[in-house]
Amino acid sequence: MDETPQPIGGIGSTGLQWCLSHLDSRSVADMASSLTSSPDTPPAVGARRWLLPVIVLVLAAAGWFGWRAFSPSQQVPAASFTLLDGQKLSTRDLKGKVYLVNFWATSCATCVKEMPNMIQTYNKFKGQGLEFVAVAMRYDPPMYVMNYSQTRQLPFKVAMDADGAAARAFGDVQLTPTTFLVDRDGRILKRYVGEPEWAAFETLLRDTLAKQA
Repeated sequence: MDETPQPIGGIGSTGLQWCLSHLDSRSVADMASSLTSSPDTPPAVGARRWLLPVIVLVLAAAGWFGWRAFSPSQQVPAASFTLLDGQKLSTRDLKGKVYLVNFWATSCATCVKEMPNMIQTYNKFKGQGLEFVAVAMRYDPPMYVMNYSQTRQLPFKVAMDADGAAARAFGDVQLTPTTFLVDRDGRILKRYVGEPEWAAFETLLRDTLAKQA
């Protein structure tokens, strides 16, 4: 089930988060183009006047959050995850392994779109030692996450970030999906915001897994 947090009272933090989770770069570009180039009646012109600043705000926020996030080759932060079965897992537990940390939400269209490819990628490389933790954002209802995990038979670890601590530890993640690739030495090799380019993604995974600890 896909439940969308609704923005209330203008573009506050929840509303902005909703916009960032649901607008990809193509849809933003299409909206901006239609708002600035097509002839319309006066009511539509009025709509453009308030929609365009919203789009600009979304784009600016995306750049701001991206700037604040981790850059490649930084050490992975100390963070812990609460798995759906209640067990705890930390980045310390994953030391010496190659792993992915994927921040996602059931209400995020791009997250849902990329999930089958994430499953396929994990199944392809798990025999080589790849670990995967899918961390649901704090605003995602636990029952929705559990239902999604069960009905899609997610083969990797799924965690809830109930207090947002994991997202904050990884550079205050706001955009979903955001995926981190961590090597055996605990270094963040790559941060993906949005769906990765799959061929390059798999090549980097293959090369990283081939390196000895």
